Amino acid sequence: MINTAKLSDLQEIKKLTEACAAALQQQGIHQWNENYPSRDQLRADIENEDLYIYQRNNQIIGIVMLCTREDEVYKPVNWITKTTRHLYVHRLAILPEHWGKGFAQQLMDFAEDFARKRDCVSVRLDTFSQNQRNQRFYEARGYRKLEDIYFPQKSKHPFHCYELVL
Repeated sequence: MINTAKLSDLQEIKKLTEACAAALQQQGIHQWNENYPSRDQLRADIENEDLYIYQRNNQIIGIVMLCTREDEVYKPVNWITKTTRHLYVHRLAILPEHWGKGFAQQLMDFAEDFARKRDCVSVRLDTFSQNQRNQRFYEARGYRKLEDIYFPQKSKHPFHCYELVL
């Protein structure tokens, strides 16, 4: 079941992101760490009602942040669509013990349906250039790889921007 996150979920959500960071780092993918996503950032996502949780058996096994606000870092990107009606996907994460079971697909199905219901013309996101699995995941869903952006506080490696026209 996918629902809007509540502040009472914050501790469990932070543990999920820490587990993801550790599992990615074990694979040599330094996309997330103990500082990203931060507790304050997750709290703001919840308070803005932008963070969604995927629950099974009363456990949060996945999260995704969905918003229609364009981050400053995205402004110079040459996106496919030129309107202002887009959904941005951030912080998609699944507990590592549930990787490969289709839960990320279900969260992205939810995100894309969410965008359609709000008359968005596309879904936009970025993914770490060193995370080949994520790139294949989005490309298999029909997302088109565009330009790179950089988050120097996270990594020296770029993040690839992707867009799916709905």
